[in-house]
Amino acid sequence: MDGSVSAASCAVVLSSGGIDSTTCLALAVDRFGAENVTALGVSYGQKHVRELQSARAVAKYYQVAQRTLDLSNVLAASTNALMAHSSRAIEHESYGRQIEERGEGPVSTYVPFRNGLMLSAAAAFALSVYPDRPVLLYLGAHADDAAGSAYPDCSPEFVAAMGRAVELGTYGLVSLEAPFANVNKAAVVKCGLDMAVPYHLTWSCYEGNEKPCGTCGTCIDRIAAFRANGMDDPLEYA
Repeated sequence: MDGSVSAASCAVVLSSGGIDSTTCLALAVDRFGAENVTALGVSYGQKHVRELQSARAVAKYYQVAQRTLDLSNVLAASTNALMAHSSRAIEHESYGRQIEERGEGPVSTYVPFRNGLMLSAAAAFALSVYPDRPVLLYLGAHADDAAGSAYPDCSPEFVAAMGRAVELGTYGLVSLEAPFANVNKAAVVKCGLDMAVPYHLTWSCYEGNEKPCGTCGTCIDRIAAFRANGMDDPLEYA
């Protein structure tokens, strides 16, 4: 695995338009140059398009190629709270509080095997776009999301297993890189601040309103991550 990673000459970054994937995009551009990086967004049937709009804005900022895959049919039967066709409301409390109330396990915003689905599609995409070059595939998973098994497809164990599967299925030409799998969101933000990542262009909120709500689980985590770094979030909250 290490040999293929070190030999990589280009990158595909799963880009949701949020903090974690945007920081990964900054790392990829710094390592390979904008001309050798593709930002890959995914439409999976989510309630709103704000995150995809942010993903395009971030790609434009870094002057990288940007593509969007439509995987919504795969999740058409899912009723998790993030889906456009779901009647479940977004919960407006921290992940920690949700886990305290219900115990370990999936939260209402867990999308079935979403990272596995996106990584499989992204690996196929990477091998198609860069057929003769070793590619590094970036995933912005971090340890906070894996805590309490809220999102099991963010855990280091999952990342390691998917990384091995991706390499085996691509003749070793595509390797998975999840630089934040063992650190929390505050560490992600610290890395991005050091690299002057344009966090003002990003979107994390599960609601698709004009301004982020500030009270859903991902907004709460985002605000806390900036505060842990002695900074205010550059976004204006409702």
